[in-house]
Amino acid sequence: MPHKEEELLQRYLEGKCTTEEVVTLIKWLQTTGSHRSLLKQMKEEFLRSMAAQPEISPVVSDRIEARLLQDISAVKIVRMRISRRWIAAAAILAFVVTTGTVLLVKKRPVTLAKKESPVDVAPGTNKAQLTLANGSTLTLDSVGNQVIKQGATVVHQKNGQLQYDTESNTAAVGYNILTVPRGGQFHVVLPDGSKVWLNAASSLKYPTAFTGNERLVELQGQGYFEVTKNAQHPFIVKVDDMTIKVLGTSFDVMAYKDEKAINTTLIEGAVKVNDQLLKPGQQASLDNANGCMYVYNADIQQVIAWKTGFFEFDNVKLADIMRQVSRWYDIDITYNNNIEPKLFGGRISRNLPLSEILHMLEANGAKFNMKGRSLVIE
Repeated sequence: MPHKEEELLQRYLEGKCTTEEVVTLIKWLQTTGSHRSLLKQMKEEFLRSMAAQPEISPVVSDRIEARLLQDISAVKIVRMRISRRWIAAAAILAFVVTTGTVLLVKKRPVTLAKKESPVDVAPGTNKAQLTLANGSTLTLDSVGNQVIKQGATVVHQKNGQLQYDTESNTAAVGYNILTVPRGGQFHVVLPDGSKVWLNAASSLKYPTAFTGNERLVELQGQGYFEVTKNAQHPFIVKVDDMTIKVLGTSFDVMAYKDEKAINTTLIEGAVKVNDQLLKPGQQASLDNANGCMYVYNADIQQVIAWKTGFFEFDNVKLADIMRQVSRWYDIDITYNNNIEPKLFGGRISRNLPLSEILHMLEANGAKFNMKGRSLVIE
C-alpha cells in the first residue's frame, strides 16, 4: 500500500497536484534521509514520462530555460542542468549528490516559507572601497550616488556601479584601485567604456585614462570583462604570472589565492592567455602547484553563474562549494577530520540567506555548527 507521500509524488509526475500538495511534497523531500528510498523510483518515473517528448530547437529551449530560472530563483530546491528535451517538458528543480538525485517537475512557481533561524547571515551586497590616485579612499555601497573628481577625471557612482567619463587625451593619468571585500560585489565602467564586474574578495587596478599603446589593468580575485573593441590599443589583464591580451571580447577570470588554478574562460571574441589563443567556450587553467597551463572546453553557464546571481556546481567537493560561500557571506570556515568525501552539484540562488544554503546541504548529508560568523563543518 503506497504511503501518502508516494501518492503525492505520482500525482505530481502526472501533473495533478495542487499548489498546497506541491508544497507538502517539497517539504517532505527536504527532510534528511526520507527521500532516499524513492530516488530510483522518481528517476525512472520521470524518464518514462519524458521519453515521448520530442526534441526542440536550441533557441526555443534557451528561451524556456531563461524564463524558468526567473520563476524558481527564490525557491530553496535548486535546478540541475538537464537535456534540452527535459527543459522543454518542465522546470527541473534539484540538488544532486553522488548518493542520489532529487528530481521535481514544477508546473508553476511555488513559494516556500523560509526556514526561521535565530542567527542568520545575509547574502552579499554591492559594496567596495575605491582608492584614488592620491591615496585617499572612498566607501561605496549599493545605495550611494556621488560624483568623484580627480583633476580632469570625473567618476560617477550610482548604486552598485562606478562609471568613468569618456577618456580625454588631456587628462593626467593616475591609478585607481577598486577593492571588493568578502560579502560584496561591484561593477565598474572604465574610461574606454569597457565593463568589469568584480566578485567578492577581488580588486582591480586601472588608470583613470588610457593614453598609451595598450590598456593595462591588474586583477586579483574574480572579474567578468566586456571589453570595448580597439584594435590599435589592445586590452591587457595582468593576473600574477598570467597575461591576458584582448582586442574586444567577453571573458571571465578567476584568480583567488586559495584556489588550485587561475582560470580564464572566453565567452565570445578572442583572447590570448600568455601565448595560448583561446576560442569561445574554452578555458585556460594555470595550475598554481606546477605552473603548467591547460586548455579545456568550459561550462560557460557554470563559470559565469556568480555574475547572474547563482552558485553552480557540477560534481565538486564540499570544500570547493564552501570557499565560494565563505567569500559571498563573509564567514570563516573550519573543518574537522571526518568530512565524508561526497560530490555535490546543483544551482542555488546567491540571494538566499546563509541558513537556506546550509539547509539544502544538510538535507544531503552535510553537517554544520554555526557560531557567529564562524562555521564549523563536522
